[in-house]
Amino acid sequence: MSKVLRGTIYTLAAGIAWGLSGTSGQYLMENGFSAMSLTNVRLLLAGLVLMMLAYATNKESFKKIWKDKNSLLHILIFAILGLFINQYAYLAAIHETNAGTATVLQYLCPVGVLAYTCVKDRVAPTVAQVCSMILAIGGTFLIATHGQVNQLSMTPKGLFLGVFSAFTYALYILLPIGLIKKWGSMLVIGIGMTIAGILLLPFSGIFQHQWQFRLDILLALVGIIVIGTIFAYTVFLKGTSLVGPVKSSLLASIEPISAVFFAFIIMNERFYLLDFVGMGMILLAVLLISVKDLILEKKKGLL
Repeated sequence: MSKVLRGTIYTLAAGIAWGLSGTSGQYLMENGFSAMSLTNVRLLLAGLVLMMLAYATNKESFKKIWKDKNSLLHILIFAILGLFINQYAYLAAIHETNAGTATVLQYLCPVGVLAYTCVKDRVAPTVAQVCSMILAIGGTFLIATHGQVNQLSMTPKGLFLGVFSAFTYALYILLPIGLIKKWGSMLVIGIGMTIAGILLLPFSGIFQHQWQFRLDILLALVGIIVIGTIFAYTVFLKGTSLVGPVKSSLLASIEPISAVFFAFIIMNERFYLLDFVGMGMILLAVLLISVKDLILEKKKGLL
């Protein structure tokens, strides 16, 4: 099997696993978990496992990072503003809407990052970038209103949390860039998740949670923690190392499609034609940005 084919399979598997993660979270929240307690469990358990994997793959970096106070401070900021807020906002959006809708709304993130970059660098967006922004805004409008200007097809809170999760996802991407370049993503994400998980313990209500060790609950926990976080993240990293960051991000766009599929199959969620039109517009906006970046990288000979 060629390197490109293996990387493609790994990245697609990660996207599908992330889609399952959202639906698993929805199932757990409909069976007694709060968004906060589920965020705590996910961050703490996944963070500890990723830290162990980081230690196993690079012991030297693992030992050195604890002596770098500046890096640890930045990881703490990332843990709170990036990891915790993003994970909580996403799960809260799922609770108010459903896994498919919340995941698609979170995919507004690349458009937000694009707009931020244009403003920060004082660079006018290209025609393709303007089209992507218009598509993203139009897609969000259709999902939120089903074309009825005077009413929402979801609660105002659900719409706010979905869009807010996209904003926090942008923070999740932008905040650790320097840290990841220095220490590697698995180590930074693992420590960040663990720190966020520990800090949440007194506030999440996890100790008051009435744990039910039924098979369906355990399978859903495996879906969100093991498959949707640990497995998805590690295979995505492997896929990215084989096909490059731009192409892997493009392939990972299967996540919202996967989330809609699992929400329909597992949770019996109903989606309407205008939902799919809106979702398609948002995904097309992401594809426009990603394909442009892919073309640029090919021209530079990076892929």
